[in-house]
Amino acid sequence: MSHLHHHTHEHNFVPNSLSGVFVFCIVLNLLFVFTEAGVGLTYNSLGLLSDAGHNLSDVFSLTLSLFAIRMAKRHGNIHFTYGYKKSTILVSLANAIILLVAVGAILIESIYKLRHPEEISGEAISWTAGVGIIVNGITALLLMKNQGHDLNVKGAFLHMAMDTLVSVGVVISGIIITLTGFVIIDTLISLVIALIILASTWKLLKESLYLSLDAVPSNINMKQIESSLSDIPGLEEWHHLHVWAVSTTENAATVHAVIKDLKDMENVKQALKQALREKGIRHVTVECETKDCKCRKESCC
Repeated sequence: MSHLHHHTHEHNFVPNSLSGVFVFCIVLNLLFVFTEAGVGLTYNSLGLLSDAGHNLSDVFSLTLSLFAIRMAKRHGNIHFTYGYKKSTILVSLANAIILLVAVGAILIESIYKLRHPEEISGEAISWTAGVGIIVNGITALLLMKNQGHDLNVKGAFLHMAMDTLVSVGVVISGIIITLTGFVIIDTLISLVIALIILASTWKLLKESLYLSLDAVPSNINMKQIESSLSDIPGLEEWHHLHVWAVSTTENAATVHAVIKDLKDMENVKQALKQALREKGIRHVTVECETKDCKCRKESCC
């Protein structure tokens, strides 16, 4: 147990202030979900109900991001040397599956509504979705200043910005219903919302599956990394480069470095780690060897 290494000096880089921002955004969006769903049920608006389902996915997304922040603070132990960071990927995968089920439900209900249209209050739709523009807009603004520092926050910000546009679409459908009585527009917009959810969910599902299989994270450009490593002074060649995600916000890598002179070992290792950190990889393990080493399959230093 005494040899267990806690990497808190490199891993806990997410500002603590983000936790409060996410908690506020989660509560705000959850209250709106209940409000929008209630109005949608009262006025038989599938557009509002589907948008409420979409906004519920925002709550899941924000909760996942908050969970990742909290998990990044957990220390490793004898059974989980990386801590519990990988659980954020598993939660992301579960979230994607739940959203796919929700999209299926919206599509089935939309087909039913097209065959059996019902009277809808355009004014109720417009006012409720108008509140959604305010809620989603506030959430996006709160996340905007931090989205450049954390991939998780950036994803949540883009999601909320997109939802603001979706709410604009629902407002437009309400206005059209009020002016023309064309109630089918509500169902048509719900179909568009479902397709938007499907597009974002499919990307989340694919990335979650890839990360679960230790694939290279989508924000990592391997060609750029390989190019930067080749330019390091004192590094003759490198091999066995592996990059994977420890969590939804943290990446790791291992690499074998062939150095020209053992005296340059420490400088080369630090340069390698710095180059990988600049590419978004904070946890780096480097094994060194010389070209004339007889134990090339193992580390010589």
